[in-house]
Amino acid sequence: MDNIGEILIDEETLIKRVKELGAEITEDYRGKNLILIGILKGAVIFMSDLSKEIKLPLAMDFMAVSSYGASTHSSGVVRILKDLDAEIEGKDVLIVEDIVDTGLTLHYLQSNLLSRKPNSLKICCCLDKPSRRKVPVDIDYVGFEIPDEYVVGYGLDYNERYRNLPYISILNPDIYKK
Repeated sequence: MDNIGEILIDEETLIKRVKELGAEITEDYRGKNLILIGILKGAVIFMSDLSKEIKLPLAMDFMAVSSYGASTHSSGVVRILKDLDAEIEGKDVLIVEDIVDTGLTLHYLQSNLLSRKPNSLKICCCLDKPSRRKVPVDIDYVGFEIPDEYVVGYGLDYNERYRNLPYISILNPDIYKK
């Protein structure tokens, strides 16, 4: 754990905010045909906790996309590695993301998913890093706005490690700036 720096958001604060987001989404989607689309792998833990706080019947599906590869910075080229299993036409879709950084991945996903004719399409993210935005993205539900730091934990990783931390921490920059 020498690679882990300052804890940015502790477990208790995360749990409280996820409950608040769940209550807000419950109110906004009452009586609608909601499907959560989690963006793998980072959003799994957040989406799991969030779904338990949405007090409505809902469906879940997943997409895997890549714009980072093994890098710590987005390449801007988005590839779909795993597409949806279900059709979303006529459904109310909520994309669940771990972190919004440049906005390039979400911009691409929005365009792609809108072409499939959902009834509505909104975005929920655990973390928003607006200082890095390269394209505008409207985020409907934001857990936390964070500074431009490389963070891990609560689903976020560095080389597939640290996703299981129950909090969000800054990664020691010496690790990825070698």
